[in-house]
Amino acid sequence: MLNFTAIDFETANSSGASACSVGLVKVHDGVVVDSDYWLIKPPTGHDVFQQWNIKIHGIRPSDVVGADTWAQQLPRLVAFAGGDHLVAHNAGFDLGVIKTASTVTGQTIPDFNFVCSLQVARRTYHLDSYRLPVAAMAAGYEDFAHHNALADAEACAAIIVHAAKRHEADTLEQLAHITRVKVGAIGPVATRQHASTHGPMALN
Repeated sequence: MLNFTAIDFETANSSGASACSVGLVKVHDGVVVDSDYWLIKPPTGHDVFQQWNIKIHGIRPSDVVGADTWAQQLPRLVAFAGGDHLVAHNAGFDLGVIKTASTVTGQTIPDFNFVCSLQVARRTYHLDSYRLPVAAMAAGYEDFAHHNALADAEACAAIIVHAAKRHEADTLEQLAHITRVKVGAIGPVATRQHASTHGPMALN
């Protein structure tokens, strides 16, 4: 079955630890079954809101004053995903946020496998641009509030669901295989996988 959780972060600045909002969309058997969105208070030292970022997503320092910190919200994020593979558009950025924010705040990086919908889109559609709004339009998902984390996660989910139908893939892993997109991993599991593939020296 096509099961995954799409995720999108917005950040206060260029630091990967500065997540200020997250959107999550759970897909079960190719259908959206749940979604959630919340604001995040970036940690001290990574909490300056750049004007450029505010202009993009509209979130201001005053909006996150009472929000949960990264450490407080991380269990909620992990619980929502519930062991799913994550999907994100330009997944290196969003999974990098999880890694960096967790490291900066002293949290264990959670185990996640992930697939990049940008890479899937590149191997599914013939477009001039593979930015999220353009790729989402190719998947039949239009007119969403780009740079709202929930709307972006919904668009990302729509791309994967549409691409899976086009490639006649029954699972996310099968879609990744057909499109020759790598299934990435973060967390202790990824570290162990890397060690077993490359030997103990790879961890030094």
